[in-house]
Amino acid sequence: MESYPTPSNSDHGDRRPPVTGVRPEILASWQRSQSLGIDQERAALPIESDLDPDSRLIRAAEPVLTRLYERFSGVPVTVALADSRAHIVDRWGDPAGLELMDAASLVPGANVDERFMGTSSVSMVLSTRAPFVVVGHEHFLHDLKELTCMAAPVRDPVGGTVRGAVNLSVPRELAEPGMALVLQDATERISERLLELSTAREVELTHSFRRAMERGGHAELDLASGELTRRGGPPPRLAPQERMLLLERAVELISSTGEAFAQVPLAGRRVAVLRRRELHHGDAEGAAVEVSFADDGGTGAPGPAPATASGGPVPLPDGPAGAAGAIVPGAAAEPHATGATDAWLLLVGEPGVGRLAAEARGRLALLNEAGVRLGTTLDLWRTAEQLAEIAVPRFADLVVVDVVEGVLAGEEPPPGPLRPGVPLRRVAAWAGEDSRDLPDGGVNEPVGYPAGTPQARCLRTGQPVTDSVVTAALAGHPAGRLHPVGFLGEGVHSYLGAPLSARGSVLGLAGFYRRGRTRPYEQDDLTLAGELAARAAISMDNARRYRREHHASLTLQRSLLPHALPRLSTVDLASRYLPADARSGVGGDWFDAIPLSGMRVALVVGDVPGNGLQAAATMGRLRTAVRTLAGLDLLPEEVLAHLDDLVSRTPDEGAGEQDPATGTTCLYAIYDPVSCRCTAATAGHPPPALLTPDGEARLIGLPTGPPLGLGGIQPYESATVGLPAGSLLTMYTDGLLKESRGYEDTEARTAQLLASLNLADGELEDTCDRVTGALLPSGPYDDVALLLARVHALPEDRMASWELPSDPAAVARARALTRAQLAAWGMSELDFNTGLVVSELVTNAVRYGGQGPVGLRLLRDDSLICEVSDSSNTSPRIRRAATTEEGGRGLFLVAQYTKSWGARYMPQGKTVWAEQVPQPEQPAPETDEQALLAMFDDPG
Repeated sequence: MESYPTPSNSDHGDRRPPVTGVRPEILASWQRSQSLGIDQERAALPIESDLDPDSRLIRAAEPVLTRLYERFSGVPVTVALADSRAHIVDRWGDPAGLELMDAASLVPGANVDERFMGTSSVSMVLSTRAPFVVVGHEHFLHDLKELTCMAAPVRDPVGGTVRGAVNLSVPRELAEPGMALVLQDATERISERLLELSTAREVELTHSFRRAMERGGHAELDLASGELTRRGGPPPRLAPQERMLLLERAVELISSTGEAFAQVPLAGRRVAVLRRRELHHGDAEGAAVEVSFADDGGTGAPGPAPATASGGPVPLPDGPAGAAGAIVPGAAAEPHATGATDAWLLLVGEPGVGRLAAEARGRLALLNEAGVRLGTTLDLWRTAEQLAEIAVPRFADLVVVDVVEGVLAGEEPPPGPLRPGVPLRRVAAWAGEDSRDLPDGGVNEPVGYPAGTPQARCLRTGQPVTDSVVTAALAGHPAGRLHPVGFLGEGVHSYLGAPLSARGSVLGLAGFYRRGRTRPYEQDDLTLAGELAARAAISMDNARRYRREHHASLTLQRSLLPHALPRLSTVDLASRYLPADARSGVGGDWFDAIPLSGMRVALVVGDVPGNGLQAAATMGRLRTAVRTLAGLDLLPEEVLAHLDDLVSRTPDEGAGEQDPATGTTCLYAIYDPVSCRCTAATAGHPPPALLTPDGEARLIGLPTGPPLGLGGIQPYESATVGLPAGSLLTMYTDGLLKESRGYEDTEARTAQLLASLNLADGELEDTCDRVTGALLPSGPYDDVALLLARVHALPEDRMASWELPSDPAAVARARALTRAQLAAWGMSELDFNTGLVVSELVTNAVRYGGQGPVGLRLLRDDSLICEVSDSSNTSPRIRRAATTEEGGRGLFLVAQYTKSWGARYMPQGKTVWAEQVPQPEQPAPETDEQALLAMFDDPG
């Protein structure tokens, strides 16, 4: 308990609360009081005239508070005792102090709740369920500003319920911190006396019932052994589970005020019939529950029977006539039963204690349900909704869950409690099935709670708090315009806030609301709410971590996939990458389209096993390797063989580790628009689908090779097929054929794929949507990579080829043919460079290409490609020629005058190519002959 000094410059006539020196909780209470329209000059306090002067609270508190008042003899203090509804039930003080209380209407029976009196120590205690001090200037009423009031709750020792509050008022200049400690000691002693009184009542009730049993001849159930004993007959036996079930149902009967009978089905077609008997012994009032047994058909209790609360008949035990009458004088006569039925005592207790036991069992069941339901999904939003659905209506009438904005994005929450004003976002608001048709309560909207509100206090302390909230006050500040507390209606409601704490950080806040003030939250409720929020927070933090890793994996994978497919004149391309749903995570699927020499294009689709960051990183490594190998103009089977060799090599041969890429499947195809042929090889990958211009859809048969890393010495093979112009080539990963987590009927799914391709027309993007929509209407269960390629033939007027003899004289003829063809194509600006390139390449082919003929081919697209073929497999390469050498500079000049150049190999011979990009709008710069010659000077 903490006291706060009064500011020296405070003005007691000011109607506004001073900000300096006033706690945020007091300011929030002032705002609520003002919204209720309470008169600060003289509040109208309702007075309850029908108070019990001999209640247990008063009898337990009277000697303790009398000694408390006597302890402060000589100091003008007043002591007041209030019940759980904020009614003053007793008070102590000197005559002058009592006169001041009378003048302020603080008389026995007066209600000092915040709704009528504004901010006061008793109202703050009953709202927060914790000790509280209100310093003079913090009072809402002007009549109390000269006093410092300190109050502490009186708790029921059985269930922790706040049974009332004790207030100690003293002139503010005489207030000392030690008074608050003395007051807390007094309230703890009152709680002990409540326990003593409750225990005595339980003993009296038990003795009373046992005396009645002795007169009536009833037997007794031994709860320790579970044995039933009765004079003159063998007792029935109960299984441990049956004993527990009967005791739980008996607790509910004792706590019930209207239910008197209950039936509990047991094994063997037996039925246990429970009967509640009222007990009176002096001041003690309670109930006893008897149990009798019958067959399922009711044979154990023939004759008429009353109806249960559910309307079903219940057989009555026919106990001796004197038993009930001895316990409940004047009770109504029982219906007559034709056969005698034995009854045994099951449980004795007070309704209040029985209620506490029933509530404890309900809390345990609630925690059990939370353990089963929470954490079943890695969706943070759904976990918050589950928390709200579990708590309503058994624990709260409304649940609101707010989470830190950064947590929703997967960021790490700040360590420790949250600072005031931290940005939150509402992720759930639930008030039961009736709230479905109401406004969404600001779900998915940013929210914030000003300092001093119980929500802000919960976030600041990182501990559960309880308080009262006013609908009008919450709806007053900007953050509360959409607050769903409006679901509960206008007025004051009980509130419990529990932080969503996980791994040392607060993720957000769970707010539990109860309509009105008839069922305020108690200490046990704080513990339960904290446990519920903690379990939900762990699941939500797991969801946050998964979301962050999933997002990182997806970002990495998409960064490693091609950002845009190349635009080619001979192939139209479209693609889709569909990540798996949240349950499967990110996989290693990829696709690629790589332009090659001779206007060819390599089409690649692959699938790395597994998911997550490792699969995405492995995919990036393999895609880079494929692009590197494709740049060497290797055949498809050679590309796969090199990949298999790469995967088969482990980082440490002695460690026995396996490359994470082991088992990867890959399909590699090369399309040549000049010959309109496609050469493809597969490493355990599904074959591509082909839709020809005549509307026939089929799979292309390819030799099946093993997945990467599993090939051993088995070579990969390729197959070549003709693709008519306008054909649609479809390459995909196996996720497209998966209908659920496992593999389904592959043939049926393949037929469905071919059928969807038969409907393909128009834009390729629409075809992608049609295929994925037909095969994956509910989304993918595994990553899906889809690559569509509509192929076109290179027009004949865009290519020219000649076959020349392997003779030095062919060089001049090659230049002449090239010059004429460039003139025909209107590309004479490339005459000089192309003539130089053709001369060098044909000369090399004549000198080093063997005895066969030399082929010359020109291809025109956005660039000009010159190709020279010979029968030799010798690889050309650039080298630095010495100053005294006459040759060795040809390929260097080719590289200087072209955009790119290279060589590719055929089954017989090779082709050396060079590509130029025409730029007629920019005249070619003059060649710096001295710079070129300087590059061939010998060093030194």
